[in-house]
Amino acid sequence: ACLVRAGAPEMSSGWNWRHRYLVGLSMVDVESIGAGGGSIAGVEAGALRVGPQSAGSEPGPICYGRGGTQPTVTDADLVLGYLDPGSFRGTSLPLRREGVDEAILRAVGRPLELSLEEAAHGIFRLANASMADAIRRVSARRGVDLRDLVLVAYGGSAPIHAPMQAEELGLHEILVPRAAPVLSALGLLLADPLTDELRSYIAPAKQIALERINALFDEMEAKAADALAREGTVPREIDRFAQLRYPGQPFELTVPVAARNGRISAAEIEATIERFHEIHREIHGDALRDEEPILQGLRMRAVGLSRKPELPRVPRARGPASAARKEKRRAYFDGGYAAVPVYDGSALRAGHKIKGPAIVEEPFTTVVVHPGHRAEIDAWGNYRIALG
Repeated sequence: ACLVRAGAPEMSSGWNWRHRYLVGLSMVDVESIGAGGGSIAGVEAGALRVGPQSAGSEPGPICYGRGGTQPTVTDADLVLGYLDPGSFRGTSLPLRREGVDEAILRAVGRPLELSLEEAAHGIFRLANASMADAIRRVSARRGVDLRDLVLVAYGGSAPIHAPMQAEELGLHEILVPRAAPVLSALGLLLADPLTDELRSYIAPAKQIALERINALFDEMEAKAADALAREGTVPREIDRFAQLRYPGQPFELTVPVAARNGRISAAEIEATIERFHEIHREIHGDALRDEEPILQGLRMRAVGLSRKPELPRVPRARGPASAARKEKRRAYFDGGYAAVPVYDGSALRAGHKIKGPAIVEEPFTTVVVHPGHRAEIDAWGNYRIALG
């Protein structure tokens, strides 16, 4: 899952330009935690634990029927009724309940004196809390106000768990992309070609030679243009960086360098050094202005332009969403089981609205709409879930 600015047409972490360039020159800062569908649940030191150990895909959760013996988050989702045991995400793999109940009771229920449903819900809640805590921790470090953001839920299991994470974080909206299970792969296919060039150049700040700097950047630009030409494109955006550190530091910071007409001036070198001090102060709490920074190297990032296909739109709804109902299924909400409507996601159209509690089964994922939440299908088939 990730966070985007509410109402923004493109993803943004909400960071300023400094943070953008401090994560390996990437627009995406990824933090992983051990709380996925295959995360194993158990009791440790008298407390429930979920992950970081994982059953993976082989043997996988017990319900896969591939030899797994330890209960996982996916097993708990099945017990809670969120997953259809007969048709798991459009595959021919049926989910088996056999062995699941006993494993959850053995690993969690009996040690904590919980019923099967309480144990499964505890696994579900703890997995959600772990994910929400990771989002909260990263956002606090970046100084990001979560209230302005939308939680994007992608991956096969994320739309089941994201609503509870969003509630815990105080968010107001969730976006489940139509291509949620393959969103990362889709992004990779549609991403503009990018090339990075690096050159070593070590010198104290006051001894940096402009001729040398410009010559190295010219060399990198030519190399980048050649690399992008092999991809059938030309550079449309070129960013230049200096890698700087204080004397004695074992690491350097990557600092943007501005260029006018492709050339670096003495004034820009001074401005780059000042940016380094400011970035160091933001990240580490101080700026050692009495120290002369050391240039470790130069870096250039060139981005080409690739053709993007137009995202397909889904037809507008001509009837009520109730026409897409498949059945009712017993699922766990608000402390107990209830018979809730299950919708065929492929039959839903733009403008359809679904009020929770409800379950929507897409070909490769399941969207859970919790009580008090409302889901609406947008023009591209994405689910926009409003909380409260």
